[in-house]
Amino acid sequence: MTFKSKRSIYALLGLVSVALLAFAACSSDEGSDLPGDGVSVQPARATWDTGYFNEALYSRGLEELGYDVQDFVELDNPIFYQQVALGDVDFWANGWFPAHDQYSEFFEDGAEIVGTVIPLGGLEGYLVDKAGADEFGIEDLSDFSDPAIAAAYDTDGNGKANFVGCPAGWGCNNIQTYHFEDLGLDEYMDFGTLDYNVAMADLIARYNTGEHVLFYTWTPNWTVDVLSPGEDVVWIGVPRFSSPLEITEADMTHSGMVGAVSDPLLSGWSASDIHVVANSDFLADNPAAKKLFEVMRLELSTVAEQNNRMNQGEDSQADIERHVDEWIADNQAKWDGWIDEAKDAA
Repeated sequence: MTFKSKRSIYALLGLVSVALLAFAACSSDEGSDLPGDGVSVQPARATWDTGYFNEALYSRGLEELGYDVQDFVELDNPIFYQQVALGDVDFWANGWFPAHDQYSEFFEDGAEIVGTVIPLGGLEGYLVDKAGADEFGIEDLSDFSDPAIAAAYDTDGNGKANFVGCPAGWGCNNIQTYHFEDLGLDEYMDFGTLDYNVAMADLIARYNTGEHVLFYTWTPNWTVDVLSPGEDVVWIGVPRFSSPLEITEADMTHSGMVGAVSDPLLSGWSASDIHVVANSDFLADNPAAKKLFEVMRLELSTVAEQNNRMNQGEDSQADIERHVDEWIADNQAKWDGWIDEAKDAA
């Protein structure tokens, strides 16, 4: 073989080697590419701690897609809707509708609902122990006008049913107060003024000794993890439409409430689906993030259980991130499916 032939073979081998290296490099790059690479995301979260888990889980999903997720900013409702429309924050997973319909002006200026976190996740209303509801046939608050029923729920001997309600100063107190006046509940029901968590701790202790209990709560909330609707307690209704708000009877009549004494139930309160709200431009530029928001969904019981852990002291940000780790590990197939769908959308 001549020197010239050897040189041609070496040159050809060199070209092949360069091509293989280039192909390997491209393949490696393609394999590591994620739809969120190079994109910074600013999440927000609401001021109520029952929604902290939502933010942490959705932000973790974006990180899995390669997004550079910044530390959350904690905002009151009106500030969030203003900021997300402007693009100063990109999303939160704490939109309650129709409760947040009052911020609808911002949906014309750059904000939009993009996915459901928990359908019928934002519930409010009145509950009694299931044993008492079964024993006395309790269906709504007017049943406590029966002296025998009131006596069974009387803890201080004044002849009225004792009720742990929404404390003064909370938004729900206005609706509760209206119910008591409009429906004449003051005649046969009484409620104290203790701190809600303190009062509920006492109520749960009484329930655990076999006493009957009557209380107000909302969801997501730790109380419905300790006293499970349908098992320990049941949602009861109001005897007729009663509300200080500009809503209809249909707005406070709900079907599919887990643990309701009847279906549908005239609860006295409007219910909210919990949604993701995000900046419109962010969604248009990031189809993977949009798809993730569309397909992710949580169970109310999941959030209630996490809220109860926070109520028991696991309430640091490190605790919340650990709760996310544990939830993903327990729901790996579902989680992987969400991430895969989001990647496919990109």
